[in-house]
Amino acid sequence: SASLRPTHPNGAAAMGPGCRRAVSSYSSPQVVVVRDGRLVGWDGTGYVFVVQKGYQERETGPESSVITKVKGVTQSPSKVWDVGEYVAPPEGGSSFSILTRVEVSAAQAMGTCHEVSMGAQGRVVCGDQAVLGNWGRGTGRCVPGGSGRSCEVLAWCPLHGGSSSESLAEMAAQFTILIKNHIRFPRFGFSKANIQAAKSHYLKSCTFNATSALYCPIFRLGFLAEQAGEDFTVLAEKGGVIGVIISWDCNLDLPDTECNPRYSFRRLDPRGTLASPGYNYRFAKYYSWNGTCTRVLTKAYGIRVDVIVQGQPAPGGNQVGFYF
Repeated sequence: SASLRPTHPNGAAAMGPGCRRAVSSYSSPQVVVVRDGRLVGWDGTGYVFVVQKGYQERETGPESSVITKVKGVTQSPSKVWDVGEYVAPPEGGSSFSILTRVEVSAAQAMGTCHEVSMGAQGRVVCGDQAVLGNWGRGTGRCVPGGSGRSCEVLAWCPLHGGSSSESLAEMAAQFTILIKNHIRFPRFGFSKANIQAAKSHYLKSCTFNATSALYCPIFRLGFLAEQAGEDFTVLAEKGGVIGVIISWDCNLDLPDTECNPRYSFRRLDPRGTLASPGYNYRFAKYYSWNGTCTRVLTKAYGIRVDVIVQGQPAPGGNQVGFYF
């Protein structure tokens, strides 16, 4: 009967539809008081159920900071390379690239030179001087060049000078990358880092191991490629993008020591595509030669590393307490 059902202090049936909605709508504990002795077995004894719904309000993801640092030295046929030359950008953020092969142009200076532009019938079509060529600004003039006549452009010349290719990959697989990550779930006032704070010098001699050194976030570049299922030599030749995904899915009902980072690694750019395969970019270095501003243009192939942080506090489930 209705008299035997537990009641809420406001007189409504505690486990009726209204109560169930109330329990599911608030993150604060819901209290049910049973006053009838026949239900609990002891006359005059109150029986209180405290139902705590874990994490009714979810966070979509943690606040996160990522700081990276690369170490290592390698050598190409022409010189020795250190981190100041093969890491870009140098700030140490969550996305960076490590050069593994370069194509270096001959010295170039600003001037006019020829660029071939062929029409539908094989005729040279130079247009007017407002037209942009592939490598410079068209002057509108046709000049001798190549096997016939070509369009003249204002550009860094010569456009078609030879370039030399050099590989940095011989020792690049042994480069080490420190990935320092700090996360915070602001709604729950919880924060943690992926570095073991109790020891100040352990980073100098450790490398990451998911079983024995989870809190040593130092990774070899070759290890990242291997974990992503890539052949390092092939990857270094054409370049590519490797994702390092750090997941913080934590049950905050448990002690802090039970909230640990979980790492996964995967190739992010399309493998084997015919259109613009791999990863590369160009940069220039400038110097003065006999009073003329001169540059060397480098086409750089490399392995870009993107550090992606994700996660959320996992549901804690229902916690039921009994009080007499």
